[in-house]
Amino acid sequence: MRAVLTWRDKAEQCIYDLAFKPDGNQLILAAGNRLLVYDTSDGTLLQSLKGHKDTVYCVAYAKDGKRFASGSADKSVIIWTSKLEGILKYTHNDSIQSVSYNPATHQLASCSSNDFGLWSPEQKSVSKHKSSSKITCCSWTNDGQYLALGMFNGIISLRNKNGEEKVKIERPGGSLSPIWSICWNPSSRWESFWMNRENEDAEEVIVNRYFQEIPSTLKSAVYSSQGSEAEEEEPEEEDDSLRDDNLEERNDILAVADWGQKLSFYQLSGKQIGKDRPLNFDPCCISYFTKGEYILLGGSDKQVSLFTKDGVRLGTVGEQNSWVWTCKVKPDSNYVVVGCQDGTISFYQLIFSTVHGLYKDRYAYRDSMTDVIVQHLITEQKVRIKCKELVKKIAIYKNRLAIQLPEKIIIYELYSDDSSDMRYRVKEKIVKKFECNLLVVCSDHIILCQEKRLQCLSFSGVKEREWQMESLIRYIKVIGGPPGREGLLVGLKNGQILKIFVDNLFAIVLLKQATAVRCLDMSASRKKLAVVDENDTCLVYDIHTKELLFQEPNANSVAWNTQCEDMLCFSGGGYLNIKASTFPVHQQKLQGFVVGYNGSKIFCLHAFSISAVEVPQSAPMYQYLERKMFKEAYQIACLGVTDTDWRELAMEALEGLEFETAKKAFIRVRDLRYLELINSIEDFLGSGDPKETKMLITKQADWARNINEPKAAVEMYISAGEHVKAIEISGDHGWIDMLIDIARKLDKAEREPLLMCAHYFKKLDNPGYAAETYLKIGDLKSLVQLHVETQHWDEAFALGEKHPEFKEDIYMPYAQWLAENDRFEEAQKAFHKAGRQGEAVRVLEQLSNNAVVENRFNDAAYYYWMLSMQCLNIAQDPAQKDTMLNKFHHFQHLAELYHCYHAIHRYTEEPFSSHRPETLFNISRFLLHSLTKDTPLGISKVRTLFTLAKQSRALGAYKLARHAYDQLRGLYVPARFQKSIELDSLTVRSQPFHDNEELVPLCYRCSTNNPLLNNLGNVCINCRQPFVFSASSYEVLHLVEFYLEEGIIDEEAVSLIDLEAPRHKRENKWQEITGNNSQTLRLDETMNSMGDDDPFTAKLSFEQGGSEFVPVVVNRSVLRSMSRREVLIKRWPPPLQWQYFRSFLPDASITMCPSCFQMFHSEDYELLVLQHTHCPYCRRRIDDPSP
Repeated sequence: MRAVLTWRDKAEQCIYDLAFKPDGNQLILAAGNRLLVYDTSDGTLLQSLKGHKDTVYCVAYAKDGKRFASGSADKSVIIWTSKLEGILKYTHNDSIQSVSYNPATHQLASCSSNDFGLWSPEQKSVSKHKSSSKITCCSWTNDGQYLALGMFNGIISLRNKNGEEKVKIERPGGSLSPIWSICWNPSSRWESFWMNRENEDAEEVIVNRYFQEIPSTLKSAVYSSQGSEAEEEEPEEEDDSLRDDNLEERNDILAVADWGQKLSFYQLSGKQIGKDRPLNFDPCCISYFTKGEYILLGGSDKQVSLFTKDGVRLGTVGEQNSWVWTCKVKPDSNYVVVGCQDGTISFYQLIFSTVHGLYKDRYAYRDSMTDVIVQHLITEQKVRIKCKELVKKIAIYKNRLAIQLPEKIIIYELYSDDSSDMRYRVKEKIVKKFECNLLVVCSDHIILCQEKRLQCLSFSGVKEREWQMESLIRYIKVIGGPPGREGLLVGLKNGQILKIFVDNLFAIVLLKQATAVRCLDMSASRKKLAVVDENDTCLVYDIHTKELLFQEPNANSVAWNTQCEDMLCFSGGGYLNIKASTFPVHQQKLQGFVVGYNGSKIFCLHAFSISAVEVPQSAPMYQYLERKMFKEAYQIACLGVTDTDWRELAMEALEGLEFETAKKAFIRVRDLRYLELINSIEDFLGSGDPKETKMLITKQADWARNINEPKAAVEMYISAGEHVKAIEISGDHGWIDMLIDIARKLDKAEREPLLMCAHYFKKLDNPGYAAETYLKIGDLKSLVQLHVETQHWDEAFALGEKHPEFKEDIYMPYAQWLAENDRFEEAQKAFHKAGRQGEAVRVLEQLSNNAVVENRFNDAAYYYWMLSMQCLNIAQDPAQKDTMLNKFHHFQHLAELYHCYHAIHRYTEEPFSSHRPETLFNISRFLLHSLTKDTPLGISKVRTLFTLAKQSRALGAYKLARHAYDQLRGLYVPARFQKSIELDSLTVRSQPFHDNEELVPLCYRCSTNNPLLNNLGNVCINCRQPFVFSASSYEVLHLVEFYLEEGIIDEEAVSLIDLEAPRHKRENKWQEITGNNSQTLRLDETMNSMGDDDPFTAKLSFEQGGSEFVPVVVNRSVLRSMSRREVLIKRWPPPLQWQYFRSFLPDASITMCPSCFQMFHSEDYELLVLQHTHCPYCRRRIDDPSP
């Protein structure tokens, strides 16, 4: 970036403020008590306006360009028309410090030392609002909804259009850091950029193919910024009570410059973005470029500095002799005007140079001055590297990328050798300041060019070599070579062209011409050199003979085709020129510079972007045809021509009797008639009858086979076209190489010999070549069978994903193979994927039965749960729905029983138990209540009663313990339990005949205390409401299941619950009455109690003592009253209905597994998941994203 002074003038007084007319043609300056009007094109003073009696401090133009306003120390504001006529004047109580027009409504804000006013053309009066401190500056948001006021006491106040304060930003510096200038970013799309910048490292790389910017939602609240680092990094929680609808969806960024010598940025919500950036001078003015990409700052340092939109300093625009009080950018341009304390007015043009690098199909260029974008010219993929500093130079070569910053050079490398990989990482950093004109990177070195000197540095920053040239270096390029020994092509101002190897101290002079070098390129074979000189002439030399082959005028850049030795292109004069060999140039219109030529693609740089231009190669192909150079014409055609061109090439080659080229061209256009004609001509020109020749060769092959010369026989059979016999001999002798050669030469239409090749490949244990052969003829079924037979399951699965019709052919044998290798769980999943639901269910049933027989009750519970889910999946078939749903409920019940019994079995078998007594007590009660009918295989009622008796006695439930011991007397008890049971049954009778009341389960629907032993099972004895248990501790959870009223679907219910309508506040029925000598508190029973009760509570009513269970059915109003945090939903897949539960103690957190829908106390669930890394019930892993 450099600044060029366009014009300069000097007024007699200090320039405090200035404003551009929106079209940029006119400039208004506040100088003394006058307004100076300049023509921006040449700096002519058009008029001097006098209307104020004292110094004019501020001036602002309306967005529509119809009027502007000025404010003065004489306490007045004057409205002027674009014709420079004053039309209105109003006053404040103190001097005017700042004025600003609303960009949307043209409302004028005028700020004085103690208040601010809002005026619009529609209203007669000015609405004024007091201020707690002196207002030094103001700025409207882009949509004109909010006005930011900067105060002398360091506070920023954000007001709406009515002047009401919405956000107040209190900054840590306070009155020691007066706000002197503020400005909103004209572009409202930078917030996503800012949110990404806060936590990035300096050299972080972000890949984003289309550079989409995702807008964030700004929080709107009265926000007090303390400016501390901890508060910036800590995310805020949303607070609905502080939300203002008018501040929703805002992305405005406010730049603030204060006399604490800091530059800061804030969101509309008041939250600071990033940290304060130190300036080391007192800023007097801040302004953005029209699109918001850059910031201008001026002040006590007597210069104007250019910053990026995020506050990174880029350089100096212009140095002055006194303080800079104002600086602005001409609308929609790169022109900057500066006003100073001594009255100097300077008008600069900023010129931004292109910083870029290219290697083959990768192009790297600077973006936003601090970012580097690497573009893959073929795939159009892009990667952005954010450096957060001014990018000075860029170099790219193969998998290396070098970026020069002001104080260091960073070298990046690709993650892999993949040609399409765009992921870069930092390889090395050279933390040192370098001054150079050109930068080049190689595999292990960087090359710095400074005028006549080249320096070669290692990636650690050590200088290894230095070359001193005779003249200034004008062009340098890496032309390849082994790593660490690359060659450089160097062009000098005196016309000398050299080749330098980075590991060699001596430069090789290729040639010397009379004119200075502008651009260079070497052909693919390193035999020819193309040079563009300072006279815009393209000269092509033979490197070995130094002979000038030809030259072409009007060239500014040149590039050789990397795929064709004799083709090059050059640009100049608005044209693209393509030259083949020494033929005349073919031209087409093109703006920009040619930087690369690969096949039929030409890479052109225009302005700041590079593009790949697809160029048909028809013209050079016809040039070769005119010279009867058919082979060269065929090479050009392969780069890209039309079908018509191919046919023309074929006909020309046929007429010239170049049969090989003609055949290739006719094959391209698939013209069988001409191919048959060419074969006939070749046979006619050959000696003898082809049929007789073939017969003779076949007989020779038979003879060679009979005399035991099989290799000679194979070669003869191939010559005679008898491929089947050749394959048979090669296969019988195990000649894999010969079979491979035959298979690859055969056309894919010859299925029989190719299938025979594949057969022998399989037989000779070379499945890879067999797979290649099957792919060639498109026999996917045989390929699948091959992968299955060779047990290459990964290849088979990949094929099955692309061709689902083969899934059964793959997963059935895979499942059988797994079952044979005792991997039954995986086998079950394979049967399921193969669509064999019956086999999948049978495998699970067998697994479940085996687990029960082997006393692996935890595994049995898991298998039965999987069985139930398998049945639920099959139940989606209407024909099997009822049967499978019954099985689903049955297997779910068995899974719960075995999950419980696992703990009891471990307690009775092992010397120590990991479960608390309360948990074992609850589990045994739950199990006894669930075993109302037949006892499932493997579950012992004796062990269950024994566990219950033991834990009841330990927890003080003596009545229940006696009952358990009485039940055990009627059952067959194993000998190892008898003595303990007899002794405990006697000692328990010495205890009181009652149960500990703390153990009694409570029904959360009707608040009834239920007995520990319930004849009805796991339901309330009063309201028949089923209890909901924790799947770990088996305590009764504070949940009540409810059902939806008819007509309410699940999606509507969830949306109603999510609304979370506010609940009515409970009215206070107590009234306080104060008499002369007394105070009375009275309960008013007459007050309306409507709305006091929870609507859900009313739905819990039931008929006292009824034998029938009455479910809780809720309507829409009840759903609306519920809070999302107190409702749990089991979202069963169809054909099951969703289940809804309401928590009566929302503060006691409950967690539900999203896979098996079992409920747990949150603390228990987290502990179990940490222990096992999966759900204790369904074994769903914590890192599994699927439910």
